[in-house]
Amino acid sequence: MTVSMSLKSSLRTGLTAAAAMAVFALPAFAQEAAASSIDKGDTTFMLLSTILVLLMILPGLALFYGGLVRTKNMLSVLLQCTLVTALMMVIWVVYGYSFAFGGSESAFWGGTAKMFLAGVTADSEAATFSDGVMIPEYIFIAFQMTFACITPALIVGAFAERIRFSAVMLFTALWATIVYFPVAHMVWDANGLLFKMGALDFAGGTVVHINAGIAGLIGAILVGKRTGFGRDMMAPHSMTLTMVGAALLWFGWFGFNAGSNLEANGGAALAMINTFTATAGAILAWAVIETLHRGKVSLLGAVSGMISGLVAVTPAAGFAGPVGAIVLGAVASGVCYFFVAVVKNRFGYDDTADVFGIHGIGGIVGALGTAVVNMPGLGGAGGADYEMGAQLVTQAAAVGITILWCGIASFVLFKIVDIAVGLRVGVEDERQGLDLASHGEAAYHN
Repeated sequence: MTVSMSLKSSLRTGLTAAAAMAVFALPAFAQEAAASSIDKGDTTFMLLSTILVLLMILPGLALFYGGLVRTKNMLSVLLQCTLVTALMMVIWVVYGYSFAFGGSESAFWGGTAKMFLAGVTADSEAATFSDGVMIPEYIFIAFQMTFACITPALIVGAFAERIRFSAVMLFTALWATIVYFPVAHMVWDANGLLFKMGALDFAGGTVVHINAGIAGLIGAILVGKRTGFGRDMMAPHSMTLTMVGAALLWFGWFGFNAGSNLEANGGAALAMINTFTATAGAILAWAVIETLHRGKVSLLGAVSGMISGLVAVTPAAGFAGPVGAIVLGAVASGVCYFFVAVVKNRFGYDDTADVFGIHGIGGIVGALGTAVVNMPGLGGAGGADYEMGAQLVTQAAAVGITILWCGIASFVLFKIVDIAVGLRVGVEDERQGLDLASHGEAAYHN
């Protein structure tokens, strides 16, 4: 009995001491939690945004392009988008992230310090736009990786139905290295040339869309027109699939634009609503213009307006007000329509999915328009001392540098690929269709 009472007394004393220690320790734990720079809400938001951007590519972009080509080339486009995505993921981890965001003080590239993601762990942090607010570096790497994946995948639509699969893959690897990674560094890294100039590009007007559009135009010209272009029927084989793909692109674009805020706050909400309003304005504008020009509204026109608005608002998503975004989308839609319906026909180049007319031109209009819609008087985020004219000059310089960098490098790289593996398939293979000729399978069976 005495031993039992003694044991109980000891246990009681020990538990009391432990409880007291726990009580005194709670403020320390609370302070440590409060001092943490990573918020679970931001982390979750960025995880979701990242997989939304992947949805834009697979299946969004793949179906959008797939529906626009002829039946015999459907699978070739799906496969190109899939393999380009996989290739870019590997390249990004091996050296792409380092070349873009490796910490170098160079104005043109990030260096080699983070090749193979050297030094990155689950505890590594990446900065956001708020002082002291961080997100896990792996999330930033993955988010930026999806941008690197979709950009060369966009280019595929310009020369679909006649390019060699090996040429697509080789060009993607070379182009990402020489064009995409340096431009991403110049625009989005604090040491980058265009970043230091003060160029505004919230989610990729220059890095993604102007880059892809210019490369697509050069590729369409150098690969050459499709056999029978202007003579044979080359209408989209499934506007239904194109509409599904476009809708998935719009859905995923919320991750693209809102996610570029890097934090789940009002800035992300602004980017989100602008992704609604600019796109709506662009769809309506394209429908009105098409009705006046052709007498009818088409589904192809509606989805073309949709993508035009999404492209245009991308650089301005975090700067424009919702009403300014409507105007920006409408203006971009009109300019894109002119290039798709008039300029392309006048010059005769064969841009299969209008990559230049929509992404290139929409990106240029959006990049320049960002300087306008950022004005406080139009509901933009610019401060009281904002100078629209000076910012417009900066935006124009950024657009010009991107066009020159991408244009010259893309021309040279297409020539290298042509020498190495050849750019386009033979005439008979093209007539048979790339699905069977290049991949030995068919999308549809009778």
